Amino acid sequence: MHDRATARQSSTSRRMTTGKKTIAVVNGTGRQAASLIRVASAVGYAVRAQIYSRTGIVAEELSQLPDVTLLEGPLLGNTTLIDNLFTGAKLAFINTCSQAGDEVSIGKALADGAKRAGTIQHYVYSSMPDHSIHHPQWPALPLWACKFTVENYIRQLGLPSTFVYAGIYNNNFTSLPYPLFCMALQEDESFEWRAPFHPDMGLPWLDAEHDVGPAVLQIFKDGPARWNGHRIALTFEVLSPKEVCRLFARALNRPCRYAHDPKIDIHVSIPAGYREQLERIEVLFGQMKAPYYPGPEFPRPVEGAKDPESQRLVQEARHLWAGWRGMEEYAREVFPVEEEANGLDWMNDMAYVT
Repeated sequence: MHDRATARQSSTSRRMTTGKKTIAVVNGTGRQAASLIRVASAVGYAVRAQIYSRTGIVAEELSQLPDVTLLEGPLLGNTTLIDNLFTGAKLAFINTCSQAGDEVSIGKALADGAKRAGTIQHYVYSSMPDHSIHHPQWPALPLWACKFTVENYIRQLGLPSTFVYAGIYNNNFTSLPYPLFCMALQEDESFEWRAPFHPDMGLPWLDAEHDVGPAVLQIFKDGPARWNGHRIALTFEVLSPKEVCRLFARALNRPCRYAHDPKIDIHVSIPAGYREQLERIEVLFGQMKAPYYPGPEFPRPVEGAKDPESQRLVQEARHLWAGWRGMEEYAREVFPVEEEANGLDWMNDMAYVT
């Protein structure tokens, strides 16, 4: 049933050399995984990555990288692909996605496969919290709680493992009418971000494409002797919504305003599971004002970057990767490029000054 899915490999596999540690990766074209693949390939690791399709710019790019093997096919129910993924691999970076099907089943099957392979020395899993276990009135976010369930399963298996908790992607921002992180272009050529977060709430941020790869690679270098069982917030800045807009305004040389709104505007078709996620975000972070990262491992920043607790939160991530890209640099150098790639042209207006 899965012969096609498990047999196809990147032509670069012929160039793979012996003696290199192999990193097993899933969802290879996702922002987190692709970031690691690029960096790992550049510094001499071999990578074996599962992808869902060879179609697309990122898949084409990855297929050309040295010592990268791509395995195309679904993960749900695909034991053969999973076994091929982990065979001989020493390291693993696993970030599953809800669009691929039952994320708990996939996550558990991957952990079982890594355990079955018997060669994995360090299993890094991209997890997220389940707020409902920390407070009786806090709802679980469905796209996060499933990851926490898998995390607990990995711990029960006894794999040498580390759990990274990604902050909000800088890359989420777009002027397209997508919910929650729409940086909407106004008639006066300014921008407005409308969301349910309190204007002064400290939120964790991460440039996923730029910073996940180097940080995870350092976790691998430190090894389980340093990080086994740890939860690490991959958060390089803590910024309030007002601070985010201030940095966007400075980077783009045009006004950018934050509009606090308890309801998330939805103007496009979205999956049912994501709609439930957004509805609970309104309650959890809007009405309940819960911390983004609950639990004793993580300090609770209150008012953005100058808060001492914010500095404590980002310290560990910056220790892993000192070359992180901040929000202002992202807004100035990357946001216009991504917008243009999405078919937008506001950056060509005379009002935009580089």
